[in-house]
Amino acid sequence: MPPAETHDSKWKGSREAWLDAAFALLLESGVDSVRILPLAKRLNVSRTSFYWFFKDREALLDALIDRWRQKNTPGLVQQTEAYAESIVEATLNVFDCWMDPELFDSQLEFAIRSWALQSHEVASQIDAADEARLEALTRMFVRHGFEALAANVRGRTIYLTQIGYISMNTQEPLEVRMRRMPTYVEIFTGQAPQAHELRRFHARHGYLAQTDVP
Repeated sequence: MPPAETHDSKWKGSREAWLDAAFALLLESGVDSVRILPLAKRLNVSRTSFYWFFKDREALLDALIDRWRQKNTPGLVQQTEAYAESIVEATLNVFDCWMDPELFDSQLEFAIRSWALQSHEVASQIDAADEARLEALTRMFVRHGFEALAANVRGRTIYLTQIGYISMNTQEPLEVRMRRMPTYVEIFTGQAPQAHELRRFHARHGYLAQTDVP
């Protein structure tokens, strides 16, 4: 374990700084570009300082996967289990993930899924995450009274739609995304969201629709 960072050791960077830089390279150029020397140059630190934080490059790559594993799946599962009075509200809770990178980092997801195309080991991690997320979405629908098969299909529809967005690296203006949300909710749940449900969702994301104006 490296010693705690002090004033005299700041030139070495930090573990999180190395991970942030590695993620940026992974996103920009793929896993083959995640190498110690380019990372050191990006951070403007000595190459040898890498070894204060990681045993070797493989340890750094493992840490990147661990960051993704500890963030995105728990964030999504947490939202499926959040309090909701209706399946519409529960679905909007899940949609928080697509709006808030603190819950679910879509760029990190894109980078890891792209890496999985080159690595059977990473692909197996993706498979496990997909299974856990789909199970959580299915349970959410079951809790709100849907039969098991319908719950699974609706959960899969939500999840695979969003993974499609991520895999295509789709970018939408906030206004466009928010206008589409009610229709997505109705398609996914069979129920149209009520005005008060949308207002709460909008408020969580700092969005003021024309219909929200008193």
